[in-house]
Amino acid sequence: MEVRIISAYAIEANNIALVKNKKQILNVGHFYLNYGEVMALIGENGSGKSTLVQVLALLQKPDSGELFIRGEKVTNKKELDFRRKMAVVFQEALLLNTTVYNNVASGLLIRGYKKSAIDDRVHKWLKIFGIESLAHRSIRFLSGGESQRASLARAFALNPEVLFMDEPFPALDYPTRRSLILELGDILRSTKISTIIVTHDHNEIPPLANSVTVLHQGSIIQRGVYQEIFSRPANNTVAALVGSAIN
Repeated sequence: MEVRIISAYAIEANNIALVKNKKQILNVGHFYLNYGEVMALIGENGSGKSTLVQVLALLQKPDSGELFIRGEKVTNKKELDFRRKMAVVFQEALLLNTTVYNNVASGLLIRGYKKSAIDDRVHKWLKIFGIESLAHRSIRFLSGGESQRASLARAFALNPEVLFMDEPFPALDYPTRRSLILELGDILRSTKISTIIVTHDHNEIPPLANSVTVLHQGSIIQRGVYQEIFSRPANNTVAALVGSAIN
């Protein structure tokens, strides 16, 4: 069945504010993610990147503001339905103490998929991420790269409308990280899943993302394509962050 698009954006947020311990964590006037867009979210430590992802992924409630998924306003009554349209990959794989297959299948089981559908999806994504031979291995015996591949396969198996990745690569060694990033970039382009990736490594952006949003002290200070952000930073804060100079 064809999905009817009722908004210009996969996600839109207006006037998102969050205060913790009397400190302003988020103050985002307007944020949007286009359909099929892969956005890199960057900023210094403590800028609010992970918190914004948690708010957008409905894992944390802001003090105020409105959030829309495909043009439909998120409400408490419909929050669970919206969560089922999302998937999140964290820095640590956060896998269950069971086999790779069971980990990839876990989200589908929770969402009530039939066994045949689960089996098809699990094997499809295990194969895509190159770990099909590890299906029945315990996660206790996986390398860091294998664990993160299992975590990614679990997220993609859900066929999410929006995917969030919060620094999923820093714990990996360079060759493993580089290989996985290149593969993931191809997968994101082929699936066209609307995606937000939090990263501190600028080298990850070109192979993965087609846009960049910069956060500073909880607010968006620049948004644009990679070349624009790095060649024409909006101010000294962005320039310092990306190691560039203002033209």
